Amino acid sequence: MEKRNAQLKSCGLQARRRAGFIGVLPVLLTLSSCQSVFNLSGSDDIGPSRSPQIVSEVQKNDPRAQLGAREHPNILASYGGEYKDEKTERLVARIVGALTQASDNPAQSYRITILNSPAINAFALPGGYLYVTRGLLALANDASEVAAVLSHEMAHVTANHGIQRQQREEAEVIASKVAAELLSSDLAGQEALARGKLRLAAFSRNQELQADVIGVRTLGEAGYDPYAAARFLESMAAYAKFTAGDNNTDNSLDFLSSHPNAPQRVELARRHARAFGQEGQVGDVGRDYYLEGIDGLLYGDRPEEGYVRGRTFLHSGLGIRFDVPPGFDIDNKAEAVLATGPGDTAVRFDGVSASERISLPDYIQSGWVTGLKPETIKSIDLNGLEAATARASADRWDFDVTVIRIDKQIYRFLTAVPKGSANLERVASSIRNSFRKMNASEIASLKPLRVRVVTVRPGDTVASLAGRMRGTDRKLELFRLINALPVGGSVSAGQKVKIISE
Repeated sequence: MEKRNAQLKSCGLQARRRAGFIGVLPVLLTLSSCQSVFNLSGSDDIGPSRSPQIVSEVQKNDPRAQLGAREHPNILASYGGEYKDEKTERLVARIVGALTQASDNPAQSYRITILNSPAINAFALPGGYLYVTRGLLALANDASEVAAVLSHEMAHVTANHGIQRQQREEAEVIASKVAAELLSSDLAGQEALARGKLRLAAFSRNQELQADVIGVRTLGEAGYDPYAAARFLESMAAYAKFTAGDNNTDNSLDFLSSHPNAPQRVELARRHARAFGQEGQVGDVGRDYYLEGIDGLLYGDRPEEGYVRGRTFLHSGLGIRFDVPPGFDIDNKAEAVLATGPGDTAVRFDGVSASERISLPDYIQSGWVTGLKPETIKSIDLNGLEAATARASADRWDFDVTVIRIDKQIYRFLTAVPKGSANLERVASSIRNSFRKMNASEIASLKPLRVRVVTVRPGDTVASLAGRMRGTDRKLELFRLINALPVGGSVSAGQKVKIISE
């Protein structure tokens, strides 16, 4: 949940009035671095260029780059903006530089952006706009794995897939409009549009397979382990399976949501890699310098969105915290904090700015709650804070509404249970009663989670290292996952491994 009031407003009153806030709750719950390769030999004078070649200058007359530039702000908005860290930026630029020289178009320049998102993703836009999330960097275990993903995305650029897809989409839009005008039935027009979308999907799969072939070839020719593509596809699939148990987790921004991960595709990547030699005996993995480059990388929630620690949500900027009952999972999204628990129970927490002149009972009745029962509204004192509660009912759901005022901010808990469930009061009262302001020492001690690279010492085990993990109740599972350790796998003294800690 964003810290600034303006951002909190964006998930607030006006949108809820339009959509009917309570009524939609069940549905809602169900590198910033430029890299270009130039030959700078022939001069002994080492120093800054008087006419530096920068991506924006190289690409200024490239219509493909103009397409990428138009979409760039939207990408930043969707993925939390840029993640700025000089060490990590240099690492990714080093990988892209090696791939560029081995690619089908070594003259192509790339604008590389590390996105400040825990999602596991990388993608490219026409003209050389290349993106990778810090979440993907945290999951990868060596440079070859990141190179495998980026070489695939760079293949989309060199093969002009973005331009081809845009042209295809434009053609399908025109075709669907014509169909809608010529066919008297709206249903017929919708069917024509649906068929067009299926053709686009098939075309996209062909592009993905072509990018796989080009990407693995580039990976091997750049000197990286060509088998890293198949290996990291399996790691991403394992991560997707790990998060699939959490119904709150939104995987729509992850790599595998737009890149199919059939076992046949993994085997295809291995088959292309065999052209370079036997697995384990060819190519550089680049593990040591990679781990050095991501040591200290931000992991999980951004500080301005608050933190989830087990069953507790804490926000140092807003100075608030609350707990959910045992058996509940919390998902901290940009627009709200969501929690789900046993018996199809769901909770949403957010905040809006509101005038101090409006009373909390009047605020509850101001039109944003669908199915409100006005007679249930009552004012309460909540750990010394002004608050009010009410009940509502809509469709198959019963709701508890709790609002709390702190200065000019109103915080809102919406608890939903299936109609007639006895869990409503127990869950709602437990969560609301746990809500309080944080004290100064709590705020000072709260730090973001980061990837920490540690050296295994004599006596360390997988279990003891996993015990040092923070921010998850599934410590052993996550430790194995981010270190690509199979069940039954062990560690040895002197080995470098990743843990998640403050």
